Amino acid sequence: MRRLSALTPVIRLSAAASLMALLAGCGFQLRGAPPVSAALQPLAVDCSSPVPETLCLSIREQLKLGDIKLAPVEQADYILRLADFEQDRRASAITSRAVAAEYTLRHSIAIEVVSSDRIPIVATTRLNTTESYRYDETNVLAKQREEEALRRQLNDRLAQQVLFRLAPLSAARIDAIRAEFQRMQDADAPATGKP
Repeated sequence: MRRLSALTPVIRLSAAASLMALLAGCGFQLRGAPPVSAALQPLAVDCSSPVPETLCLSIREQLKLGDIKLAPVEQADYILRLADFEQDRRASAITSRAVAAEYTLRHSIAIEVVSSDRIPIVATTRLNTTESYRYDETNVLAKQREEEALRRQLNDRLAQQVLFRLAPLSAARIDAIRAEFQRMQDADAPATGKP
């Protein structure tokens, strides 16, 4: 019996290693940001003033981790524009004493990707993320810290959503977008009388 108890940790470790190998073999991976195509290089990240610097830095860091070459707007082939950042905090549950018992935080941002020759690669799109938390009026300081942590998480989620929007932009997809844009320009030329 003593020998069996000595083998139990070894058996558990072997089972865990086998399970990890099985999961790795089937293509399972933890949820994270998808890879961004090298076709978007060099890429500039252009943040307008209301966009928090922490959000811009998070996006830039994740792009760098994905081996995407970043450049200033003047030198980039593609520009990721982030604008119109909004954050909102609303009471989502009220106690019987008419005091907020739960708040919902909401962050949203508008993004677009344009080429250096002003072809819209990703039209202006609004991204949103929300999170709720319980509020305890007897522990205000801890709840303020929790709210700050949730705001950082919301910014990280928005950064991840931005990368998910960039992920499908392969060279073939960008070429198709350019061709469609040119076709639309050619179709509009006779109607407007402009060459």
